[in-house]
Amino acid sequence: MKILLMGHPNVGKSVFFNRLTGAKVMESNYPGTTVDFTKGWMRLEGEDVELIDVPGAFSLEPKDRAEEVAVKMLEENRDSVVVCVLDASKVERGLYLALEIIERGYPVVVALNMWDVAEDKNIKIEVEKLERILGVPVVPTTAISGEGFKELVSKIKEAAPVKIEKIIESASGVRVATSAGEGGGGESAAVSG
Repeated sequence: MKILLMGHPNVGKSVFFNRLTGAKVMESNYPGTTVDFTKGWMRLEGEDVELIDVPGAFSLEPKDRAEEVAVKMLEENRDSVVVCVLDASKVERGLYLALEIIERGYPVVVALNMWDVAEDKNIKIEVEKLERILGVPVVPTTAISGEGFKELVSKIKEAAPVKIEKIIESASGVRVATSAGEGGGGESAAVSG
């Protein structure tokens, strides 16, 4: 198993990475670029798991070299679980990237990092409701203190791909049917009911 840490720049992914790996890291450039990424190992239920701190990206529609590398790393690791690290104090910004990753069929765990900052700003996030809508585990974390990490690690094995139509249905209460059936690839249409 391989785990990719993805999220916007400056959401605490590196602190996250260091906490999960115990700072046993190997930093290198993505081949043919000067864009850095960090790779290390962590133990998960008795097995060694590779953990990669992917360069920060705002979207899977790359606008710079770091985002290009992030998208390539995601595409090259189809069998990975993605821990999408979001800034809990600006959760709406990070959800776009999380939804793009989910839409591409990756198993995802959402880490609402900087939970302490969100609380200090009186930002209230209904974690259970967000988890129900997205259909993926959502865990409040504070990387700097380690808060939420035990729960996050326990949720990694629960991560499974979710169809985007399920998310639309959960969020809107409207069933979505695709013309290509279960395999996807067809046009989507909202269906009342």
